[in-house]
Amino acid sequence: MAGSIEEVQKAKRLYMFIGLLLFFFTVVTVAVATVESLDFGGHGFDKVDAIIGLSIAAFKASLVMIIFMHLNHERPLVYFVYILGIVMAFFCIALIGWAKDDPIRYGNPNASDGFYNPDKPATRSVH
Repeated sequence: MAGSIEEVQKAKRLYMFIGLLLFFFTVVTVAVATVESLDFGGHGFDKVDAIIGLSIAAFKASLVMIIFMHLNHERPLVYFVYILGIVMAFFCIALIGWAKDDPIRYGNPNASDGFYNPDKPATRSVH
């Protein structure tokens, strides 16, 4: 707990600053998702937009954990778990980007491969 009025005021200013920073990055996330001039990568939602949005979200989550959950005053084991969570978040971001480049598409012309699309008649390959 804070021991003096000055410490309380300092903590209040920090919390207000972090709150405004979180609000600002929320606006940035919405702008990146909706404003066409801020659309990175190809037109519409693609892996670049997913990576940018999830990176901003990971940064905001880090701010909340460090400041509001007081992880900045914890033991080294807590820092290890925190860093592991950040690494896993970026791993998930990479998986989303990798999944967007998946070469398998629905409606292949060959019915035997398991991706038959009834709207597009398949050709059966006879061996």
